[in-house]
Amino acid sequence: MLFTSYNFIAFLIVIFLLYYLVPKKFQWVLLLAGSYFFYACAGIHFLAYIFATTVTTWWAAKRMTAIQQEQAAYLKVHKAELDREQKKAYKAGMKKRTRHWMLACLLFNLGILAVIKYTDFMISNINSIFHTGFTFMNFALPMGISFYTFQSMGYLIDVYRAKYPCQDSLPKFALFVSFFPQLVQGPISRYDALSQTLYEEHSLDWNNIRFGLQRILWGFFKKLLVADRLVVAVKALVGSPEEYTGAYVVLAVFFYAIQLYADFTGGIDITIGIAEVFGIRVTENFIRPYFSKNINEYWTRWHITMGTWFKDYIFYPISVCGWMLKLSKWSREKLGKEAGKRVPVYLANIVVWFTTGLWHGASWNFIVWGMLNCVVTLVSYELEPLYARFHEKVPAASGRWYDGFQAIRTFWIMGFIRILDCYRDVPLTFHQVGTVFTTGNWGSMFTGISALGLGVADYGVILFGAVMMFLVSLKGRSGSVRKQLAEKSVPVQVIVWFLLFFSILILGAYGVGYDSNQFIYNQF
Repeated sequence: MLFTSYNFIAFLIVIFLLYYLVPKKFQWVLLLAGSYFFYACAGIHFLAYIFATTVTTWWAAKRMTAIQQEQAAYLKVHKAELDREQKKAYKAGMKKRTRHWMLACLLFNLGILAVIKYTDFMISNINSIFHTGFTFMNFALPMGISFYTFQSMGYLIDVYRAKYPCQDSLPKFALFVSFFPQLVQGPISRYDALSQTLYEEHSLDWNNIRFGLQRILWGFFKKLLVADRLVVAVKALVGSPEEYTGAYVVLAVFFYAIQLYADFTGGIDITIGIAEVFGIRVTENFIRPYFSKNINEYWTRWHITMGTWFKDYIFYPISVCGWMLKLSKWSREKLGKEAGKRVPVYLANIVVWFTTGLWHGASWNFIVWGMLNCVVTLVSYELEPLYARFHEKVPAASGRWYDGFQAIRTFWIMGFIRILDCYRDVPLTFHQVGTVFTTGNWGSMFTGISALGLGVADYGVILFGAVMMFLVSLKGRSGSVRKQLAEKSVPVQVIVWFLLFFSILILGAYGVGYDSNQFIYNQF
């Protein structure tokens, strides 16, 4: 069920009414049933995958917690009998047992993800390199498998690290994995954060319902007014690359940046709003990313839960693992202190960005996208001393206008890297970007824009929607716009939200001939 479909809205209304009618102790049970029903609508056979991940992760975490508790009890009883070395040896042995459970579960679940998502990619490359004719498996990709797998594995690693004890209840853990609002496109929640409100008993709270519905409306506004209109022009631009070169590539970069932002943040707004209606808090996934002054800041504002997942569970473990520490020591001795200390940072970044690209899709364009992000990140890291000297000598570089220049620069750098998403072909993408500097068709672009499948009214609605998103982002610097609006008089609030509702109703991209578009990140 699409978030923007009538079926989903009807489903949501039913779940909402039942949620506040059933006894509070059964609210989480209702959410679990609703989540599995929602997932079954994408294909009932896909339930086997999410259930397998849920059961194996829950059981492995239970075993690890049991080992940790056994260790704590043993050391408490035999504390006086064991010397320091004996305690160290005992802890090492118990750590090894927990590590075996963690690794077995990781291999099983990441193996499922790898086989389903990357088998045909591997076969394609083998056939191309060795001129073989292996048959493609054509596995159907379960909805949200990358999201719920990473969320489950994050929980597993946290239990291994003894960050918190395991969840004893399998049904409650199943709800954490399958909570329906975040199955489509995240965020990738952490157990210790989501569980605080996921299992609580919730009374009907007008503020939760009001703020949640407002957030849902804002998500629909972004999706239906902006993203689902712009997708028509983006498809036209990238669908005929031989015709749309030069200035049209710049236009495609710009349009896709707005479309992706409206689509992804709109979906997250709906997710957070739905959860809020139930009294549940879901982690924010975007914080005004297009105001970022550099790429490092951008990735702390865009798809935040994905970035922190890779940082916490891949970057840091690689950076401090035994073989990396040995390599770092060797590099300092052979290459010098300054060059040697960069080796762990570089290698960890390369692994993180390679896996980030691969996570987004089984295709070389995503891998190249990840590595280009890596290159820009590392170049920025190396240029930091130069930037610091520049700011010392040019005081004006710390002003608001320069901040704006940096934000625009970052927007376009990320936009040109991101265009690999659209063309889905690495050589073609680089060729198209190259035409920006060789094809002087800027004048024809302003006349040819009318041939992209959108009329003047469509562009007017897109401009209206984009301006509204920009103004809300500007206003968001001082806190939640919803909270600021809540301080206004009731008539003002009613007028604003009715205008938003009727904008969606009247200007939304649907009706006769409308081709419903799934959220972009649902493919991951």
